[in-house]
Amino acid sequence: MRTRDPHANQPVLQAGAPIATARLAAILVHGRGASAEDILGLSQEFSHRDIAYLAPRAAGNTWYPYSFLMPMEQNEPALSSALRSIETLVSSLRAQNVPPERVAVMGFSQGACLSLEFAARHAQRYAAVAAFSGGLIGPPGTPRDYQGSLDGTPVFMGCSDVDPHIPVDRVHESAVVFTRMGAVVDRRVYPRMGHTINQEEIEAVDALLRP
Repeated sequence: MRTRDPHANQPVLQAGAPIATARLAAILVHGRGASAEDILGLSQEFSHRDIAYLAPRAAGNTWYPYSFLMPMEQNEPALSSALRSIETLVSSLRAQNVPPERVAVMGFSQGACLSLEFAARHAQRYAAVAAFSGGLIGPPGTPRDYQGSLDGTPVFMGCSDVDPHIPVDRVHESAVVFTRMGAVVDRRVYPRMGHTINQEEIEAVDALLRP
């Protein structure tokens, strides 16, 4: 993580429909210590077969070194590089005639935090944004003066109320920010679930990906 852009030129795995014929493209962002292969397996849980799924790989299987609640500068340059990886994929899809309104961005844990932070920093209409156990990045009191509108983008946020990595207050704060930015937010907090994804969350996101 010592280079200025540690995640540049990392592989992007793909599953599902070919991009050229896909109805939607979904970017799946893995968590800390996991892999692109791991998160790409989530595509098998969704019922739609006309979606192209793309999973970028983090260098060293970690997108940024410290908690997402630490001062952002302590997670640099990895944090900016991670966000740039998603931006590069969105731009690449646009170049292949898949505009952002046909792109879903989603992830688990670190990947969920990155998905939310990316969408807030690059506000526009997306097909969907989904965060399984995540919240906007930065320490308590971070200004949330993001610009632009999400223009009705459906945003799913699911998390446990006792997640050891994601304070539930950050989930609530993030939901308020996205609502203010014009998203349609579905926030679900599960009692004592732990740091995982449950079937109800998968079904909720699957519904967002319907035609």
